[in-house]
Amino acid sequence: MTMYIGLDLGTSGVRALLMDEAQRIIGVGSAELDVKRPHSGWSEQGFDAWISATRTAIAALKSAHPVAFAGTRGIGLSGQMHGATLLDDADKALRPAILWNDTRAAAEAADLDARPEFRAISGNIVFPGFTAPKLLWVARHEPDIFRRVARVLLPKDALRLWLTGEAVSDMSDASGTGWLDVAARDWSDVLLSGSGMTRDQMPRLVEGAAPSGDLRAELLRDWGLSRPVVVAGGAGDNAASAIGMGMVSEGQAFVSLGTSGVVFAANDAFRPKPDSAVHAFCHALPDRWHQMGVILSATDALNWHARNHAMTPAQLDSEIGTRLQAPGGTSFLPYLSGERTPHNDARISGLFAGLDHSADRPALTRAVMEGVAFALRDNLAALQSAGTQIERLVAVGGGSRSRYWVRAIATALDVPVDVPVQGDFGAAFGAARLGLMAQGEQGIEAVCSPPAIDHTITPDRDHRAAYDAAYARYRDLYRRLQGWA
Repeated sequence: MTMYIGLDLGTSGVRALLMDEAQRIIGVGSAELDVKRPHSGWSEQGFDAWISATRTAIAALKSAHPVAFAGTRGIGLSGQMHGATLLDDADKALRPAILWNDTRAAAEAADLDARPEFRAISGNIVFPGFTAPKLLWVARHEPDIFRRVARVLLPKDALRLWLTGEAVSDMSDASGTGWLDVAARDWSDVLLSGSGMTRDQMPRLVEGAAPSGDLRAELLRDWGLSRPVVVAGGAGDNAASAIGMGMVSEGQAFVSLGTSGVVFAANDAFRPKPDSAVHAFCHALPDRWHQMGVILSATDALNWHARNHAMTPAQLDSEIGTRLQAPGGTSFLPYLSGERTPHNDARISGLFAGLDHSADRPALTRAVMEGVAFALRDNLAALQSAGTQIERLVAVGGGSRSRYWVRAIATALDVPVDVPVQGDFGAAFGAARLGLMAQGEQGIEAVCSPPAIDHTITPDRDHRAAYDAAYARYRDLYRRLQGWA
């Protein structure tokens, strides 16, 4: 049997998915990761923790499916984007990696974004979570470390270095650094110099379905594999999810309810509009791009709410049932880590407003879900302003298991939302597909088929007007909170 592994390095853990060449999922192994927050606005993880979690996830996969695992021929990588892993000339980590949701570099991001060449060449706002401002922050605040930086790798690419010994990134993940000429699909020396970096400190670039190297001999022995294993270029987490869902052509789009929230649209051309705070990035496949709006707290907002009530998100979801209700008087702004699209505001904070004696726990849960839905509506409007028309969305991510939440999103965005049949169509599956394509035996059309749809949730016309009114109140609250924050 020929098998392929998708390795997804997420914020909360590592997932290793085993898939055969007919794209049947054989099994999944996983391991949890912790995020360190030593100061307000900081978010860090260690390179060693990623390796340890990957070892655990692979060991679980191999233990559960030893015969199938032995047939592994390819690996694809996916990972949280934008993180800065700083390595010295011996490829040793100089400090914990600074993650995508770290906002310490807000001032540095504003400095870079004020330089016209950054938006002109990258096609994107320089957000505080991007990689480039993080390096400028290190240069200003940790100059001894900055002087020793020999290489900067994104999280999944740091994992690749351990897997293959090769320093390589792919186009989709590199798009979120602030250093890529996204139209040309190459590093920009102009942008690199803007944060004191050079091309020599950057990894080699490949397309997501292209080979990036082979699994090291030591790992082949440790994992009990007897033949070469190709490691594909891979993708950033959202582009990998798009590969997993077959969202690779113009007109295809999905909404992701993960730690962060995303409205993602595949494009056949590069269509930047940085003033809308829409991300315009390379897709994981050649000559394709994508646009996406990103909110920083989606299921993360519900997780926060659940922790405050000593409950699980699933328990909160069960408590409110599945029948959609009109929004009540309580509003929630999900800006627990600041916000990206459309505000690019690292200082804004979360908020409950309109609390009264009727605001019981289910009412607050509905308000949290509605607030995330309204943030996603902001994202849809931003994509529309950038020239992308979305007629329907496919739901993905852990939050999409909540029927109530998907109904709220369909109604808030006034767009039908397709819910796939039960299955794993996320980033790890997309990474495994890239590993399969890296073998060169199957092409995009054969591999990147969309999932079968179980059911479609349409906007609730009975509550549409109430959702519009609540959305207007939500938008007004942001304007008011801006002045207060």
